[in-house]
Amino acid sequence: MRPLVVAAMQIAPRPGDVDGTWKRFSEQVRGIHRTFPHVQFVVAPELHLSAVDQLLDEQPGDPESSAGKIPGPLTEALGRLAAETGLWICPGSVYEQAGGKIYNTAVVVAPSGELVAKYRKCFPWQPYETSAAGTEFVVFDLPGVARIGLAICYDGSFPESFRQLAWMGAEVVLHPTLTPTRDRDLELVVARANAIFNQIYVVNVNAAGPHGLGQSLIVDPEGLVRQQAGPNEEILIDVLDLDAVTRVRRFGTYGLNRTWDQMDSHGPALNLPMYGGRYQRRPGAG
Repeated sequence: MRPLVVAAMQIAPRPGDVDGTWKRFSEQVRGIHRTFPHVQFVVAPELHLSAVDQLLDEQPGDPESSAGKIPGPLTEALGRLAAETGLWICPGSVYEQAGGKIYNTAVVVAPSGELVAKYRKCFPWQPYETSAAGTEFVVFDLPGVARIGLAICYDGSFPESFRQLAWMGAEVVLHPTLTPTRDRDLELVVARANAIFNQIYVVNVNAAGPHGLGQSLIVDPEGLVRQQAGPNEEILIDVLDLDAVTRVRRFGTYGLNRTWDQMDSHGPALNLPMYGGRYQRRPGAG
């Protein structure tokens, strides 16, 4: 068994109060470490530490006012918190300022305090979001445990996002989200679909009410919902067995469907004009 113990933090920020939101977040991370010492990884919702306002109360200049450099003071503070608690931390995403643009960027810090991953949201929720689009998908390794991918909210609505992460070797995708709209019901379906199509764990963490609709969920590589939160603040603690990914990919979903094997076998012969080329076998595939 390759266990990864995660804490999905379905929480809400203090709108407009970046310092207050950071203070409460850091206290909650310390509380998780103190109360559940077996937890290895904590994940928070999209734009949590940017302390964004509720959907209809956001102002045009809000992203710029809370954006910062990455790496920078925020990631340094996260690194100190990770080193203090011994946790891997993905604080959701934050607004990043780079090259005259504002990105919606997820970061991950290791227990060493090192910034190990930075991912810019490739599919901002347009036309509503004004942040610039990223151009690269990102995975990183927990040594001896798993390879993990990052996605942010609306990324999940594009099959290419999770397929690319799985192709890059991701066995778990951390998916911070900030959804206060009725299409949250659709996101729950899509989270399960992404897990099924790619035979991966999906940890989808939404903001709590009244900021978001909550309903965070953890889905296993066969598409089964292991846990789902309600609408209010809640912490989901779960032990992910990464060997389940190996089992499902080797023997098939429910012991039946070996989708990655079939893609690696038949995919290279497919003509894929939509992508201007052909399927390439996964690195390391037989």
